[in-house]
Amino acid sequence: MERRSLTATILVHLAALVLLVVILTPVVWLFVMSISSTPDLIAKPLHWWPDTVDLSRYGVLLSSVANSAGEAFVASLFNSIKVAGMATVAALIVAVPSAWAVSRTPSVGWSLYAVISTYMLPPVALAVPLYMTLSWAGLLNNVFGLALVYLTILAPFTTWLMKSGFDSIPHEIESAATMDGARLDQILRLITLPLAAPVMATAALFAFLLAWDEFFYALLFTSDQRAKTLTVAIADLAGGRVSDYGLIATAGVLAALPPLLAGLFMQRALIAGLTSGGVKG
Repeated sequence: MERRSLTATILVHLAALVLLVVILTPVVWLFVMSISSTPDLIAKPLHWWPDTVDLSRYGVLLSSVANSAGEAFVASLFNSIKVAGMATVAALIVAVPSAWAVSRTPSVGWSLYAVISTYMLPPVALAVPLYMTLSWAGLLNNVFGLALVYLTILAPFTTWLMKSGFDSIPHEIESAATMDGARLDQILRLITLPLAAPVMATAALFAFLLAWDEFFYALLFTSDQRAKTLTVAIADLAGGRVSDYGLIATAGVLAALPPLLAGLFMQRALIAGLTSGGVKG
């Protein structure tokens, strides 16, 4: 095995440390803001750590008092979970057979790239037709309608990710199963999908994150707590004449927890899916 020099090792560790600081500093500062009192936030010089830890904002946002900021925030939190969850599941249902068909039939690969090319369009170009369609179907300000809109965003993306996973699975395995008398549904259920499980988990996680962070369509197609998502609710906190930046930071911390927990839970599958097909031999 080739040994790395001491200088190269030090440089690698320094680069990793710098990357870690760049990534974690905004997150740490967001948390510090969430537990800082208003005087600490506006103090000059800046307080890097609050004189007194204030956790009251978490209680405000997680309260269930009627007509309060907490009630609106919790409702939007559950709306985001519903919309992102439904859109992710629907995207996988569409992406798995589509990606497998494109992977096993290269002659139709142009169709995938044609669909992905729709990402070149700015979201505002599709806003009016989508709004009219949802209005006609009675799905404005509805979590199912918003999930349907997100599906149009997630399906091409997840199909593209899943195709790379199916490409790394040798065709010979499926051919051997066919020669043994296995049906197509058995091949997919017992052979192909288990082998592609890490890529499916990766695609699901990235699709969930895309839906969780989406703001533009959620702002246009929702109007109240029945369907308003977390990104819009956080923007509403900054919409007044006087903004409580500590409260906004607290909302950001709470909004980051579900994706963080999902990423930690699916960490092994995520790493396996990202490295799938990277080494062949």
